[in-house]
Formats: sequence, C-alpha cells, structure tokens
Amino acid sequence: MFQLFLRARAHNYIKARLGEDGFKARSAERDAETDRSRIGSIVAAIETALHAAESEQSGLSRRVDDVLARAAVTFGNGTDEYLEREALDNYHQDLFSAEISNGQRRLKELATEIAHFKFMKAAVLSRFPDFKATLQNA
Repeated sequence: MFQLFLRARAHNYIKARLGEDGFKARSAERDAETDRSRIGSIVAAIETALHAAESEQSGLSRRVDDVLARAAVTFGNGTDEYLEREALDNYHQDLFSAEISNGQRRLKELATEIAHFKFMKAAVLSRFPDFKATLQNA
C-alpha cells in the first residue's frame, strides 16, 4: 500500500514539475496537414512510378519500331528470298526476331503495369476526396 502511495506522489511531483495540465490533442488543422502530407507522398510515389513506366514504354516502343524497320530491310523483297539467304543474314534475322519478341513482351508488361498504376491512383483519389480537391486547387 505504501508503494501505491509513493507512486501517486511521484506522479504528482513529476506532473507539477513539468507543468502538464493533462492530455492535449493536436489542432484539427495540424491533423489535416499531416493527413494531406501522408496521402501526398503516396500519390507522388504512384505518379513517379507511372511516369517512369510511361517513359520506358515510349522509348521501348520507338526502339522496337526501329528494329522492325531494320528487320524488314534485311528480309529482301523476293518471294523465295528465304531459300537463298546467306547464313549471316539468317543470323541477323534471328537476332532481330529475339529483340522484337523481347521488346513486345516488355511492352505488354509495361501496358499492364501502367494500367495498375492508374488504377491505384484512381483508388487513392477516390478514397480521399478531400486530397483530390486540394490537388486541383494547387
């Protein structure tokens, strides 16, 4: 029992020394600013990832188109061109084919990724409509 009394007195002494009047919450404005900051960092991360994926898609699309054009030039225009093609030309065609298929595979992956990022952004903005209003005002 003496320990409880001592603990209560120690608590009162510390409270008096620190000048605390009790529990105080932050202001509503400060809470709103903290929430906007958190949501803003999430939206900014999604935007960064979305722009990076779109840039990669744009550059890769140009490169795939370039490889397709180079491959078309090496094919020739004869109907039996594939029968008389030299081994070096066949090798280059195989390289172009591998590059084109890898590029198209990655373009498909990027298209899916971009769609997911756009969905995530829309989901975040739909869940936090107040943030969307501040985003439009800025």
